[in-house]
Order: sequence, then structure tokens, then C-alpha cells
Amino acid sequence: FPPINPALDRALAAQGYAEPTPVQSAVLEPQALDQDLLVSAQTGSGKTVAFGLSLAPTLLAGAEKFSQAESPLALIIAPTRELAIQVGRELAWLYAQTGAVITTCVGGMDPRREQRALSAGAHIVVGTPGRLRDHLERGNLDLSAIDALVLDEADEMLDLGFREDLEFLLDAAPADRRTLLFSATIAREIAALAKRYQRNALRIDTTTRNEPHGDIEYRALRVAPNDVEHAIVNVLRFFEAPGAVVFCSTREAVRR
Repeated sequence: FPPINPALDRALAAQGYAEPTPVQSAVLEPQALDQDLLVSAQTGSGKTVAFGLSLAPTLLAGAEKFSQAESPLALIIAPTRELAIQVGRELAWLYAQTGAVITTCVGGMDPRREQRALSAGAHIVVGTPGRLRDHLERGNLDLSAIDALVLDEADEMLDLGFREDLEFLLDAAPADRRTLLFSATIAREIAALAKRYQRNALRIDTTTRNEPHGDIEYRALRVAPNDVEHAIVNVLRFFEAPGAVVFCSTREAVRR
């Protein structure tokens, strides 16, 4: 890794990070620093650490530690509660030595608890579009000091119908902020969003065509037709996965 910030450099070393992934390398190029970024990156590419590292020069401005937490300096928007919580955890270890206060605001959690956390001050807020908008409308979330705003998996957020919430949040943040937009694909709607809310964004494409996601292992098992159901049971027992999805071709097969 190129040197980014001593506190983050130590955190990466402690986690065993030796070399950056392609997306991490791309966002750390000199021309990407302090720029708006429009990034194509697949799940499993290390993009959470990538935008965490990219934000460091903007948020810390060379210092190793944050000053006292007040209004948030960065807002990170994710499509689902699970992803937002995961992003918050990743940033927690990455920024652990900076004294960063990271608050997560997601649907399904106690909004009063989140309100108290926001009132106490935060450097980085991670959340889902609907819950963040709710806090903003209630006066719990102050975006006036935002230096950087990240849209993680923007394509999924648009697919889930969050366009209005996203635009509300983007319009509420200062116009001179950095905007980092991460998406698996840059479809027409994403391009339009980028054109409206980004300034001279640097385009980064780290997706590899015709290759599977980096965090998924694919296996094919050849099974005689009359052994398919037994094979499914044995595969599930062998891997002991805590959760599994089985796809069938007919309703009767699903029932069986």
C-alpha cells in the first residue's frame, strides 16, 4: 500500500493487508485524491476499504486524529441495513486509531437511540436512504459540515426505488463536497445521477468482464437425474452452511 495516513497505515498492517486490490489501487492514484469518483466495482473487490482510504485525506487533512465529534464530516449511503452495518464495521477498524466516531442509521433499529448518537456527535454517518432522510427531516441529522458523500452500490439503491430519497440527501449536502459513487454497473440512470451531482468525476472501471465475483466460489456437480434430491441433501449436510438458497425449475420440485 502507498502511505496514506499513519493511523490508517497501521490499521491496514494490523489486519494483514499487504497489497491493494485493483479498486483500492485506483482510488489511491495521485489524480484521484480529493476528486469526485465514479467507480465500477464488483462485490468482493474491497471497495469499502477503497472509499475508506480515499476519504482519509479529505477528512483528516494530514492529521492522525479527528478533533471532537460534532456534525458529521462524511455521509455513506448503502441500499440495505446489512450492507450499512457491514460498512460501519469495516470503517471502524480502518479508522480505529484516528478516534473516529462512526454512527449507523438503518431501518429496523431504534431511531431514538440513533438520534441520541447523532446528538452526541459523529465524524462519519453510515445509513440507508429512508432512515437517513427521516433523521434529516426530523432535524436529527445535520449535513452542513459534510466534506464527502459516498453512494455505495448506487445501482441497487435505484433498483430498490430510493431515487427520491437519494436526491433529497444529495440536495441537502453542501455543493462543494466530494461525491464518490460506487456501482457494479454504470447504467443510464447512474450516469444521469453522476452528471447531476458530481463535478468532473474521475471514471474508474475495475470490473472484469466474463469473470465471476471475487468472493463467490463456483462448483458444478454432475449427478444422475434420479439422485438429484439426495445430492442436494448431501451437499447441504457436507458444507453445513448456516443459510442456503436452492433454486428449482418447478413448483412441485420446490414443494418436494
